[in-house]
Amino acid sequence: MKRLIAAFLAAFVLLLPTMAAAIDIKQITTPLGIKAWLVEDKSTPVIALSFSFVGGTASDPAGFSGATDLMANLLTDGAGTLGAQAFRQRQEDAAASLGFSASLDRMNGSLRVLSANRDEGFELLRLAMVEPRFEPTMLEQRRAQTIASLNQAAQRPASVAGRTLMTTLFAGHPYAADPEGTREDLTKITADLLKKRAAAVLLRNGVTIAAVGDITEAELARQIDRTFGSLPVGTSPALPPQWEPPTKPRTVVVERPVPQSAMLMALPGIARDDPDWYAALVMNHVLGGGGQQSRLFNEVREKRGLAYSVSSGLRTYKRAALLVVQTGSANERVAEAIRVIKAEMVRLRNDGVTDQELTDAKTYLSGALALSLDSSSAIAALLHSMQIDGLSPDHLTRRAALIAAVKLEDVRKVARRLLRDEALTTVVVGKPVGIASDP
Repeated sequence: MKRLIAAFLAAFVLLLPTMAAAIDIKQITTPLGIKAWLVEDKSTPVIALSFSFVGGTASDPAGFSGATDLMANLLTDGAGTLGAQAFRQRQEDAAASLGFSASLDRMNGSLRVLSANRDEGFELLRLAMVEPRFEPTMLEQRRAQTIASLNQAAQRPASVAGRTLMTTLFAGHPYAADPEGTREDLTKITADLLKKRAAAVLLRNGVTIAAVGDITEAELARQIDRTFGSLPVGTSPALPPQWEPPTKPRTVVVERPVPQSAMLMALPGIARDDPDWYAALVMNHVLGGGGQQSRLFNEVREKRGLAYSVSSGLRTYKRAALLVVQTGSANERVAEAIRVIKAEMVRLRNDGVTDQELTDAKTYLSGALALSLDSSSAIAALLHSMQIDGLSPDHLTRRAALIAAVKLEDVRKVARRLLRDEALTTVVVGKPVGIASDP
């Protein structure tokens, strides 16, 4: 099966330059000066929009954590003359899907609508951003839902591990705050505060837009100006300070009466614009990002049966980056799982990867992106992320070559750079045997 997958991907990679060239990214500037990327696609009568604004949950007002997340959830709960139910009905009638969410650094949004109903879809988007109602009944409903979500997360070991990792790594930094807020802060948030937050974040000059689908450049420019043109121009929320990574190892144990512990191990990662990014991508794939083909899966699960799943991944934020390993194991076997994971990090740091691992990783990484682009929304999201990462429109045609250029020594160098014992933070939630929190 492994050989079959490898052969398929190898053949698929040969088609990538042609596929990438087929994604013709047009850069447009509207009469109001709003910039956007467009991939025009007449094959399906759909338009997909992916966009975001500067200012995420890390810039929540002091004492009001969760404000941006709550505001995002409420934007589609009624706007203009439409109450929440009427607004949802208008979306259904237009076959439009509209949503907002908040990440640490940005306020994100998306629209998917039939091209025949584009006027209605873009009008609903305009109403949500320019004339949100923030009705008291919906505010209370969303507040209650968020508090219930926080309560549920506090009972799940994996969620507790995730939050503990962030509060430990980013202590004293805005990234440490829970994006959903705290129960205490949530109870203080008013509709007026949410209106002020929306006015501070939803700025015309702070928006990044990508569109894919059945729409021309001229028509997209018209719709963008009509939709985003009513937003104010101003100064976007300030970015948080640069994160200072830990300089010594730390273990944190959160006791919970469960038979299996959830575990996360984190190291300072690598920025998306770092010259070693693709070498790090290959290294992570070999370590734990390659699913059943990875070293951690083989050593932790296949050889020893210490966990059902184990993986690693690169996380990037505007002011920080992480390499995170996650798994779960029976309480009495967590210590062994940690020892095995650390040993694999040391082996990768000292010896690098093999020729075969390098070839397999590059083949998979070159083909996996194209395989994921199965809808106009997926392509719009990719274009949007490219803009946020500061990549050029021709990146898709160059990506395979950048991956192919990674050498054995490049992977070994980045492994020595990232897999450092002295910077490792380990969080375990459960009743692990033989593991205790550092003083």
